[in-house]
Amino acid sequence: MAEGSNGSQPQAQDRADVPVLSIVMPVYNEVEAIPGVLRAWHAELERLGIDFEIRAYNDGSKDGTGPILDDLAQELPRLKAFHHNNRGHGPTILRGYQEAPAEWVFQVDSDDEMGPEGFEQLWRVRHDYDLLLGYRAGRLSSPGRKLITGVARLTVRMMFRRGFRDVNTPYRLMRGSELRKLLRHVPDDTFAPNVSLTGLFGLFRLRVFEAPVGHQERQTGTVSIAGWKLWKSAARSLIQTLQIDVRARRDRAAR
Repeated sequence: MAEGSNGSQPQAQDRADVPVLSIVMPVYNEVEAIPGVLRAWHAELERLGIDFEIRAYNDGSKDGTGPILDDLAQELPRLKAFHHNNRGHGPTILRGYQEAPAEWVFQVDSDDEMGPEGFEQLWRVRHDYDLLLGYRAGRLSSPGRKLITGVARLTVRMMFRRGFRDVNTPYRLMRGSELRKLLRHVPDDTFAPNVSLTGLFGLFRLRVFEAPVGHQERQTGTVSIAGWKLWKSAARSLIQTLQIDVRARRDRAAR
């Protein structure tokens, strides 16, 4: 059972109240960064005149992030804060996708590595596409992370027969109706759902747009997965992506 902002099951939203854009933002131990990140996104989307909501999902943070999110939800009228016990980044994103009601769903991380400045270029051309990816320009990564990113890109190309610059970018605008169709192929415990979803958008021949978005190294907090855990997680993601590809192809062939 999904938990709402107070731990209860979320109520169905009246369609008259559904915004055009739902922002899905997973949050874990970002007590220093999160106030600036949320205020910046809220201000930019208001400047663009978009009917939006920001859905921030606190993934069991242990550093005081939860109370700060609740305070910010009182300050920022378009912000909704949700809390659940720690599930991991991927399952938290999937909860957000499953609950986002809007015509357009945008996912971005809460670490301030990719800011709102690049969003307008995706929003302007959205009507011609189903998935709009902001790939990380100027990204500085360790050799290990670069290798894993390259393997993920190659995996999607081989399995789904479609190539993309940054298959796991946390800066993606998706047509909600198409996203909801694809989610049925992705189990709730998927470690890196964005990798598989990028591939699925390609597999089902949906329209994809890619544009560079500035990327900076995180200024606060720490990377949650590194070293041996990073390689173990990459292997898990590879296996899950393969399983999702096989199931999706089987389902498509049966229709």
